[in-house]
Amino acid sequence: MKKILIIGYNKNETKLYKLIYTKFKNIKLVNSKKKPILSFFKKFDLIISFGYRHIVNKNIIKKLERPIINLHMGYLPFNRGAHPNFWSFMEKTPSGVTMHEINSGIDKGKIIVQKKKYFNMKNNSRLTFKNTYKILFEELEKLLIKNLNKLISGNYKCHKQLGKGTFHLKSDLPTQVLKKWNQNIDKTILKYKDYKRDEKI
Repeated sequence: MKKILIIGYNKNETKLYKLIYTKFKNIKLVNSKKKPILSFFKKFDLIISFGYRHIVNKNIIKKLERPIINLHMGYLPFNRGAHPNFWSFMEKTPSGVTMHEINSGIDKGKIIVQKKKYFNMKNNSRLTFKNTYKILFEELEKLLIKNLNKLISGNYKCHKQLGKGTFHLKSDLPTQVLKKWNQNIDKTILKYKDYKRDEKI
């Protein structure tokens, strides 16, 4: 039986647990939101980071026999760090999801697989950050299920990220522009343009 640790979201926050148990046999899933401990991590055949709020120490990464896999809600190397879905619209960078190995940088590890997601912004008053986030969230779940056998066996190829990309901290989020996540994206883009223009004055 293979033991998989999911650090971050629990079974009430993602359908991954149900999907994995439905589609795969001889797998035991464990969840943890606690800070990383090497002796605990070593007990598992595969570690998946999804919505994890702690930075994994580089010494832990180095001493583990296999890489930790991160599920990132952005099309790397664009929008590394916080709120990738928001920034993809504000800065007109690609939307999408990425599965990558964790290294000592923030969302800088080698890419295993990624998928672009196109959102039609023309005359679409229904697009909000909340519903586009949900779409990307589900894309990440599907991406993991599709590639889980390869991850368990370690039989996958990965490549370095190309280009500089973009990076954002949590503190970069313009709260003057974004009041709530169910805001209309088109209107928020216009507000953000005004906000940036006022900054330059």
